[in-house]
Amino acid sequence: MRGHIAAATGLTLACLMTTACERHGADGNAAANEAAAPAAAADNQANAAGDEAPRSILRPDVVPVHAPEPPPEPIKAVIAFGTSGLALDDAGKQAVDALLAQEVAASGGPVILRGSTDSRGADGDNLVASRKRAEAVRAYMVERGVAPERITLVALGETRPIAPNAMLDGSDDPEGRAKNRRVDVEIQPRITVKLPEIPATAKD
Repeated sequence: MRGHIAAATGLTLACLMTTACERHGADGNAAANEAAAPAAAADNQANAAGDEAPRSILRPDVVPVHAPEPPPEPIKAVIAFGTSGLALDDAGKQAVDALLAQEVAASGGPVILRGSTDSRGADGDNLVASRKRAEAVRAYMVERGVAPERITLVALGETRPIAPNAMLDGSDDPEGRAKNRRVDVEIQPRITVKLPEIPATAKD
């Protein structure tokens, strides 16, 4: 009889201890969640601020790294020589002025001038004519303050047409030939490379 009473008493004590542990665990979790709530609220408030980069409240010195801005694209223009022969006319000068007024041109990057002709005439003569057109544009750019060493000339002659020199029936196409007498201008942005700083070695 006493053995049964002792066993029942032990079982009752075990149940009471289990219940107490469960209550203690629940109370501990609640206390931990309550303690973490202010930290989470601070993180949310910091991340919601639009005028500052999100920072960690544990490591405020750590700031997210943003991707670098892509470099600017080269600028291009076609300077027409359709009716001016080898001379740069007023319309061509205005086109060059508009190009040089852009920020990329002022950065000091390379300038490439590609001269072209229509298909009329000998290949050698067309090469010479295409170079003279590119030289005319270069001379005006230098006059407007572009350093000569920035400019590269390419004579293409009749090899790079942008319009037909003849109709489909083989007859002449004056309008197409006029479009082919041109100088293609390309100004590339100046790219500056920043080298990483090397810390000075400690002196003895």
